[in-house]
Amino acid sequence: QVQVVQSGGGLVQAGGSLRLSCTASAYTDCMAWFRQAPGKERERIAAVFTRSDLIFRADSVKGRFIISRDKADRTTVFLQMNRLQPEDTAMYYCAARFESMCPVRSQDYFWGQGTQVTVSS
Repeated sequence: QVQVVQSGGGLVQAGGSLRLSCTASAYTDCMAWFRQAPGKERERIAAVFTRSDLIFRADSVKGRFIISRDKADRTTVFLQMNRLQPEDTAMYYCAARFESMCPVRSQDYFWGQGTQVTVSS
């Protein structure tokens, strides 16, 4: 069992920035960020794969959000969210997975507790 702990989030005005952090209790090759807005399905927005050093970002956040791993602590990832818009309002979840893929859906994810991001217009 892997514990995933998130921090960050909150309320920000449109155009502002927020940074989310996520730390897993064990090393996992896949770490990803998802979000879920009320009435919508959970969306995978970014992922980082340590073994291949690849990064994925959804089109909805490309050019605005940056996912990165802590170089000193490979169990920690960050999501830097820039130019936030009201449509980015959602509950954000960090997920970790031992396997080297970060699929949209998997029962192998270990989930963080979630953190609310609210963007006001």
